[in-house]
Amino acid sequence: MADRRDGAQPTTETDVRGGDWYGEDLSGREHTRVAFGGVDLSETTDVGAVFAECVFRDCRFTLSRHTDAAFVTCTFTGCSFARAEFTDCKLTGSTFDRCTFDLMTVTRGDWSFVGLAGADLRRAAFTGTRLREADLAGARASGATLRHLDLSGAELHRTDLSGADLRGSDLSAVDPRTVELAGARIDVSQAVTLVTALGLDVRPDTPD
Repeated sequence: MADRRDGAQPTTETDVRGGDWYGEDLSGREHTRVAFGGVDLSETTDVGAVFAECVFRDCRFTLSRHTDAAFVTCTFTGCSFARAEFTDCKLTGSTFDRCTFDLMTVTRGDWSFVGLAGADLRRAAFTGTRLREADLAGARASGATLRHLDLSGAELHRTDLSGADLRGSDLSAVDPRTVELAGARIDVSQAVTLVTALGLDVRPDTPD
């Protein structure tokens, strides 16, 4: 899987402009190298739809529901994902720029290598999702639900995780000196990981 977090967009071959797909069932559809501009995908549903190397610009995914779908190596610019639901979906290598994620929920699925640098995820919820080597640098996720995530190798420099629920997530990539963690909810094993990352030597309190 190519890592396109440098901002390069896929080369598209066909265009869909201003389409009204509101409420459609997209199950089983496949689109490759399509540029979608201003398309309304609000309240769409799909099981197993595939979008590969597509570009979405100013599209609305409001209240859409996606299950076992794939948006692989896609680019999303200025799109709305308000109250969208992604369950067991694959978004590996996709990038997001100036998108909104208000009350978006992601359950399981593979979001490895995604580009979410600077994204506002404060009202989003990710549970059980693979975000391995995702770019979350500068993302605002204060108060977000980020539970049981695979964040190994993720870029988290200057990410705001204050008040977030991080319980069960892999925090091995977190540097407490460069990430805002005030008020975040973590479990005991995560606390040990973070303390160790600060260079402290954690040992049981035993008599000399």
